[in-house]
Amino acid sequence: MFLIHLLQSHQWLFAFTLNALLIAVAQRLPLLTRAGWVHAGALGTILWGCLGWRGWLGVAFYLVLGSLVTRLGMAQKQRDGLAEGRGGRRGPENVWGSAATGAVIAILIKLGIGSEALLILGFTASFAAKLADTFGSEIGKRWGRTTILITTLRPVPAGTDGAISLEGTLASALGSVLMTAVMVSLALLPLGYAAILVAATGLLATLMESLLGAIAQDKISWLSNELVNGLQTCFAALMAIALGAWLGFIG
Repeated sequence: MFLIHLLQSHQWLFAFTLNALLIAVAQRLPLLTRAGWVHAGALGTILWGCLGWRGWLGVAFYLVLGSLVTRLGMAQKQRDGLAEGRGGRRGPENVWGSAATGAVIAILIKLGIGSEALLILGFTASFAAKLADTFGSEIGKRWGRTTILITTLRPVPAGTDGAISLEGTLASALGSVLMTAVMVSLALLPLGYAAILVAATGLLATLMESLLGAIAQDKISWLSNELVNGLQTCFAALMAIALGAWLGFIG
């Protein structure tokens, strides 16, 4: 028992030290604000401590892919007033809006609460949904030809809460499939029906996020983009877990 406790303590110490060193080096990259990097280090420590290097690396891939797609067509999006603030750098609110659901699930897995197979479905689906949202939003704002409101299907300006386009929706599907493929390649998620479920859930959660934006975001002052992102990832996780349990993916 003492040996297990010692090994677990060393794992957390290693996770903290590794993330502190990596963040110290990575701060030069234009991905996050300085505060964003600190919070990313805390998130990385949780992920490595709970899920090991695979969980950590999967989310690192999400960060890189999301940041890269944000920079596509940045000059044009800035001219149109559609670009993310701070030159695309993400802050603490973006880190936790994207990853709070995944962090909570990772902790549940570490504590042995619930079915690990179902929780992994929820973990991977939350990040598939978030990358789908980032791909759809960033590509749709720049290359979407006809942008419509999801509730009325009437044309609206690009960047409107709840707006979707064909190009953006296809990009969302690509983002969800890509994030699912990353999780499969890291052996966090089995290839097969579970992967299909995660990819489909990621896309559906993104459409639900657009629906929430159209219905409520401009009517509720405290419903920020980051909170909507958190609700989206939570919905994706819960839906994947529920469908996984219904289909028998319990492991």
